[in-house]
This record gives sequence, structure tokens and C-alpha cells, in this order.
Amino acid sequence: MMNSVMTLNLQGFLFLFYFLPPRSYLRFLSNKFDLCVSQEFLRGRPKEIPHNEKLLSLKFESLDYDNIENQLFLDEERRMSYMGFRCLEISRWVICALIGFLTGLIACFIDIVVEQVAKVKYNVIKENIETFTEAGGLSISLILWAVLNCSFVIVGAILVAFFEPIAAGSGIPQIKCYLNGVKIPRVVRLKTLVVKVCGVICSVVGGLAVGKEGPMIHSGGVVAAGVSQGRSTSLKRDFKIFEYFRRDTEKRDFVSAGAAAGVSAAFGAPVGGVLFSLEEGASFWNQMLTWRIFFASMISTFTLNFVLSVYHKKPGELSNPGLINFGRFESDSLAYTFYEIPLFIAMGAELLLCLMSAVLFCRYVHRPCLQVMEATLVAAVTAAVSFTMIYFSNDCQPLAPDNTEVYQLQLFCADGEYNSMATAFFNTPEKSVTSLFHDQPGTYNPLTLGLFTLTYFFLACWTYGLAVSAGVFIPSLLIGAAWGRLCGILLASIFSSSSTWADPGKYALIGAAAQLGGIVRMTLSLTVILVEATGNVTYGLPIMLVLMTSKIVGDYFQEGLYDIHIKLQSVPFLHWEAPATSHWLTAREVMSSPVTCLNKIEKVGTIVDILSNTSTNHNGFPVVVQVMEGDVPAKLCGLILRSQLIVLLKHKVFVELARSRLTQRKLLLKDFRDAYPRFPPIQSIHVSQDERECMMDLTEFMNPTPYTVPQETSLPRVFKLFRALGLRHLVVVDDENRVVGLVSRKDLARYHLGKHGLEELHLAQT
Repeated sequence: MMNSVMTLNLQGFLFLFYFLPPRSYLRFLSNKFDLCVSQEFLRGRPKEIPHNEKLLSLKFESLDYDNIENQLFLDEERRMSYMGFRCLEISRWVICALIGFLTGLIACFIDIVVEQVAKVKYNVIKENIETFTEAGGLSISLILWAVLNCSFVIVGAILVAFFEPIAAGSGIPQIKCYLNGVKIPRVVRLKTLVVKVCGVICSVVGGLAVGKEGPMIHSGGVVAAGVSQGRSTSLKRDFKIFEYFRRDTEKRDFVSAGAAAGVSAAFGAPVGGVLFSLEEGASFWNQMLTWRIFFASMISTFTLNFVLSVYHKKPGELSNPGLINFGRFESDSLAYTFYEIPLFIAMGAELLLCLMSAVLFCRYVHRPCLQVMEATLVAAVTAAVSFTMIYFSNDCQPLAPDNTEVYQLQLFCADGEYNSMATAFFNTPEKSVTSLFHDQPGTYNPLTLGLFTLTYFFLACWTYGLAVSAGVFIPSLLIGAAWGRLCGILLASIFSSSSTWADPGKYALIGAAAQLGGIVRMTLSLTVILVEATGNVTYGLPIMLVLMTSKIVGDYFQEGLYDIHIKLQSVPFLHWEAPATSHWLTAREVMSSPVTCLNKIEKVGTIVDILSNTSTNHNGFPVVVQVMEGDVPAKLCGLILRSQLIVLLKHKVFVELARSRLTQRKLLLKDFRDAYPRFPPIQSIHVSQDERECMMDLTEFMNPTPYTVPQETSLPRVFKLFRALGLRHLVVVDDENRVVGLVSRKDLARYHLGKHGLEELHLAQT
């Protein structure tokens, strides 16, 4: 890894990319860097786990999605009246409305700032280019363009690299993991939201091959996580509201609503947002949750629509439902025929999807200063390549009276004409996508589209994985729209110059769907998102067929981009089903054993020693009837969490023998909710020597009915129970209800189906 663990150079990457199969490429990376992983950890703490698809990190904990039905929970429920339950339900709707409203406002802020700053930047560059076109010295324009781009990207990279590394990328893989039940550190913090919003503005304005729509999903999730708790732990402000929802079970549902609101704000697709949460994120679903998520999505898109209508000085004209507006496809002029469906399917199966989905520019640069330098280099190269493509292009097109493009360069074209290549490069990616969808036939020539597709494709590959906040949705749509429009032009030239059925805008839409679907492997939700964004359900069938084809073909070669990202981060992600051919494995082979158990009345010193033991990182402890001498397993009577024990020690809920009777301080669920989610570490709790001799009665706080399975239960049955119920711990017992093992998320996630059958991943202490 050398001193800084540098990124693979571009030439070496291209060699690997073209001459090695996707899995061999990833395996090469794993083997190459496994030798020096330990050295990197000895030198200092890296920002992330080394990228390796053969590792499973032990640093990721699970969320407690299973309600703890202890005595405190039952007492609170008995005291709550019917009106109390109704007020809680109303509060859930109020929170969802706030989530939608705030997510919409954040989307408005991003859109307005990007538009205004980009307008200033492009106008300055345009005037400079026009000035030096005749006078000579266009190199000054190139330097100006590169300096402006690098300035914005440097700011965005510094925010991410030095202040909040988790804000890098789109955040969609992290939100998927959170909703799957994995606790990703700092993923829903207020600081993460601020860096994400500022960072994505800098990335888009800096001219990188990125989009601002993807990070909206992460932003919506962070908003939901904060609003639903009624306080900010970062600002140390507690508004004393929504205290009942301070637990992982409730928080998960609201984060699902936030992710859906983010999709809705990005694409103006509330139904697509609901389906995105269902298909890609939520590990739990019910009818009322569907309604609340849809409500949050509608509020989000309406807020964005209304605010942007006021901003554009057209109050009441709700024509901006999302950050990106594809424009309406009129079915009369762009209708498709039955004979075109095979062509659409063929576009969905094209090889470029598989290649792009296999590309993951693995970053091994952990030092913040080098991450900033890397992002700056990419920004400078992007500006240089864009300028070079525009300079050497001679694709001049006449200015149409209804042309809506804002930044058009004449360059060396005649009066009344503009450079077509500049239309693709010299705009924000969203405007370029809309241009490719709706510009009249003849606006682009095939050579321009071909060069732009290849160039932007490699720029997008290089950009993905930088330490900047950025999304992959819009670059994927732009690449797909470019080669899709190229297909439409070629079809029209092959069959007949007078053919009207091969409209390039229609094929640009199909290509965009194929490209994005092949990268993210979304089917149902992406179909609805594109139908809603185009405002025409006529294209629902071809879009659906294209997305299904691209997913099938892509899955044959490699997993989707987000799944690759999750795997390379070594996150214990649980898919919907257990690996095939795993029925021969039983809970006995899967479980962790021996298990650290506690007595119902345990000595405080024993509890402190167990929690302080750095060699174990258990978060759940079976509570058993008095442990017998020897190796005989004890009978299970409950389960208690590390976080509960921490709160009990903090409040010194000790039992002392005084005059032959037990006395104990009374705690309420509020005390546990106040400590959530940042429970103090055991090292911060002082326990005196006298207090170590006291006893702690766990009866009232433990979950007396934890889920258990017999030793002979097959892995698929254990997996299904664990996944469907959102469990964190599953106790394995013998025929006499004695504890013999414990199954956690990592015990299940380490098994997966590989080329040679069922494989087991290695566990890493990182």
C-alpha cells in the first residue's frame, strides 16, 4: 500500500477492466491488497475497511428492530389509554408530514443554489471563450474552466474528507444497509446532512460526472431520523416531543419514509418513492406504513413544486414536481409500434450495462489530503477533456427558435449556429439529459454522440468513489440517453431517411432506462419513477421490458453497483432469501458458541467485567436460571442487551441486602429512551469497589420471551425467521431449553452462494 495506499492508475485499471472478467477483477484487487492490510492498520486508523469481497467486518453492529417486551414495556402499555394510542398514531402522520416538508425544502435549496452558481460559472466561461475565439489564446479559457471546477470540487472534497467521510457518494448503499438492520456509524447524523448537501452542490457545480438526485435519498433518511426523535444529539437540544419513538423499530419506519420522500423530491415520483423503499430498502412493511410513506412522498413533491413555482415567479403553476424534469413525452409524436419491442429488449441486453455495473473504482486513499488531491485531479481532467472535445468538434447546428438550451457556444461555427458538442458538455447533466430526450432529429450527428458517450462513460467510472458527495443516477441516464439517441439515429438511417417511427428522443429514453437499470438493478420502482417523470404511461411496457432484460443480463455477469459497494465494504447485509443449497447447514453449525450468559440476579462486578472485556463484543446476553457448576448449559429465561445494562449501571440500579429485604431504584422506559441512540461506553461509567459487590436484578428489564430455535433447525429456516422478524439475536437451545448457542447477523451473512457452491466469508476485526 506504500505510504498512502494510492489508487490504481487509469491505465492499469483499463487493462484489468477489459481483459479480466468482473469477478476476476475484484479477486485480483482483493489478493493484491490483502498482503498489506495489517500494516495499514498498525500505522493508524483508516477511514474505512479495506475493500475486499471475501471479508465480513465485525465492526458493524445490528439494530434492535425487535421490540423488547419486558415488564417496563408492559406496564407502560397498560397505563396508556385509548386516546393515548390515537395520539401516537396522529404523531406518526405529523412526523411524516414534517419529513416530506423538510426534504422538499432541502431539494429546493440544492436546486436553486446549483442553478444560480452554475449560471454564473458558465456565463463567465462562455464570455471568456467567445472573447478568445477570434483573438486567440483559448488556453486561458481552458485554465479558467479548470480552475473554477477545481475550486468547487476542492471545497466539496475537503468537507467530505476532513469533516464527514460517510457523506461521500450518494449514500444509497448506506441507507439500504440501515433499513436492512445494520448500524452504519454516523450515517444519519445532522453533520452528515450538512456535509452531504453542501458537498453535492460543489460536486455538481464543479462539473464532475455526477448528479444531485441520488444524495436526496440519503438526505431524506437523515431528516427522517432526526425529526422522528424530537431532538438533536449533535446540537444537544431536546424538544421533549416524540419521545415514544426513540427506538430502532420506530426510527426504521420513518427512515423508510425519508428515503421515499427523497426519491419523490428528486424525480417528482411519489409512487416511485414508495416502491423504492419497498424494493430496495425496507426490511419491514405493512399497510399503514405504506400510507404514511406515500403521504410523506406527496408532501415532499408538493413542497418542492410550490416553492419552485414561487422561485420561478409563477406561483400556483405546479410544473416542477422534481429536481429533474424530463419533460412530457407526447404519445402522438413519439408512439411506438409492436415491431419495436424486440429492439427495445435488445437495447436492454447490450453489453455496456454489464461492463458499467462491474466498474467500481476501488479507493485505497485513506488520507484526507490525498483524497482532496485525487478529487481535484479528476475535476481538472474532466474540464480539460470537455474543453478538448468541444474545441475539436465541428458539429454545428442551426439555432432553433424554440431551443431552450441556456448555455450555447458558437465557437468556430457560423453566425446563427452553435456547437452541438458544447450542448452536451457545457450544461448541467440534468439539462443535457432533457436535451437528448426532446431535441429535434438532426440536432446531433452520430460522431458527436459516439464520442460523448465514450468520454462521459470513462469520466463517470473514474469519478465514482471519489471523496465527494455525488449520485450515479444522472450520469447513468445521460450515458444511456446518448447511446440510445445514437441507436435511434442509426435505425432511421438504415431503414429510411423519411421514417418517423425511429424518433431519436424515444430511443434516448429507452437507452437511459437500460443504462440506469443495468447499473442499479432496480425494476419495479425504476419503471414507475421513469413513467412518472416523463408523464406518459404509454412507455410503461417498453421501460419495464428493458429494465427486466438489463437486470437479467447484468446479474449473469455481476451484481448491481450498490450491492458491489456493500460487499466491498464488508457489511453483513442480509438478502431476502438464504443462499440456495444451504438446507444441509443447521443452527448448530451456524451459531456462535460458547455463549456469555447472566443470572437473573447477577453481581455488578461480574457485569462490569463482561462489558469491559475487549476480547468480546457481544451486544446480547441470554439470562438464565442460576448457572450450575461445570459445563452444564443453563436454562433460558430471558435476554438482555448491552445498552440496557449500560443504562442500569449508569443509574446504579443495584440491589442491596438490607434487613433481609431487597430494595431497588425504580426505572422507567423514559430513562432508556433518553440514552438512545448514543449509549455511553462502559469505560465512562464509574463503579466503586463497594458497588461491585452489589447485586443487580435483571428480571424487570430483560425480554422474558426471546425467540429461540432448536439445534437442528436448517439455515434457511433460521434465516427466514431472523430476516422476517428483524432480529438481532436468536438463541439456540436444546430439547430442555438450555442455551447452547447464539445466532447473530454475522453468523448468517458469512454464508453466500459462489461459483463453487456455498462459500463462507472470513471475519475481519475492523
